[in-house]
Amino acid sequence: MLKKGEIRMIHKWLREGMSKSSIARRLGISRETVRKYALKPEGYVPVISRKPNENLVDEHLPYIAAMLETAKTNKVEIPTTVIYDEIVKRGYLGSLRWLQQVMQKYELRRRVKEEEKLIRFETDAGYQMQVDWVEFPKDNLSAFVATMGYSRASYVEYVENEKIETLIACHLNAFNYFGGVVKEALYDNMRTVIIKRNAYGFGKHQLNPMFEDFAKHCGFKIRVCKPYRAKTKGKVERFNHYLRYSFHNSLSVRLAMKKYIVNIDNANAEVRKWLDDVANKRIHQTTLQTPFSLLAEERYHLLPLPKPYLGIHPTKAMNVIVAKNKGNQNMNEIFISNRDMQSYDIFIPTITTIAILPKVINYGGVLWNY
Repeated sequence: MLKKGEIRMIHKWLREGMSKSSIARRLGISRETVRKYALKPEGYVPVISRKPNENLVDEHLPYIAAMLETAKTNKVEIPTTVIYDEIVKRGYLGSLRWLQQVMQKYELRRRVKEEEKLIRFETDAGYQMQVDWVEFPKDNLSAFVATMGYSRASYVEYVENEKIETLIACHLNAFNYFGGVVKEALYDNMRTVIIKRNAYGFGKHQLNPMFEDFAKHCGFKIRVCKPYRAKTKGKVERFNHYLRYSFHNSLSVRLAMKKYIVNIDNANAEVRKWLDDVANKRIHQTTLQTPFSLLAEERYHLLPLPKPYLGIHPTKAMNVIVAKNKGNQNMNEIFISNRDMQSYDIFIPTITTIAILPKVINYGGVLWNY
């Protein structure tokens, strides 16, 4: 970009009859650049718009938030110049202007004045994961979405159905992505998780036997939202909106411009790059840190990855359901979990593994180990 003095000289020399080529040689620029600024009006001043180097500020955001909240508690004002001096002592290398722009972007002063807690976690590290399906009917796809309650790190996998086998496979892939298993997973009322609410008394729901067995095998507890209270899992709901509008719609447009459509292969290839390079590396508005940086801390609190999972043993499944229903239902009625013929492949576990979870190398399940 030329300085305003150079732009004035271009207009002056043009008025004097000098050719664009001569002006270009004098200023050491291209003829096209001369032509570009010749079309600008007299007195044109170039506007320099620089995006602040947020990476220099990012690591200091939690400390800045703590300073603002402490000042609010003590009923004092703290100027940005003081904040700048403090974070310079902590290694900040950027300018005061960059700091001001980043603080304005995250509305830190407004939020603290409105008594909004700047940094919220709400759940302990490694405790909860919120799970949901996001449907894209125009593309005949659904997306499995899992968001960690503490770090807000998220995992997304596009699938062509929402069957129980698919749900389990996605969970195992998510646990591998996060580096461990949470102590609790939160769901809405999806049929692959819960069959009947309060079936055995208040708060004692009838869960899908296969998924319940899988959860016991992995070591996490199943928690379901109250009816019409899906916002209980607001962290994953907010990410769903972010996924749909910041990633999926953009992908659809970019592919359409190249005469392609969204399919399971290109969606999964692109969403993994987006998760690694954008979604989990952005500064989260609630934690003021990147999900990946908090996930690195959260991993120390996760349960270890589970042993291979083959699925629920059909004979044991019958016994468990009969025991639960004893006294409540006709004992001649035996419930068998809704599964394919693979349920009876007791003697060929390798084939069963391939049929149920093609992407995961697992053996076992609590009911196989009696």
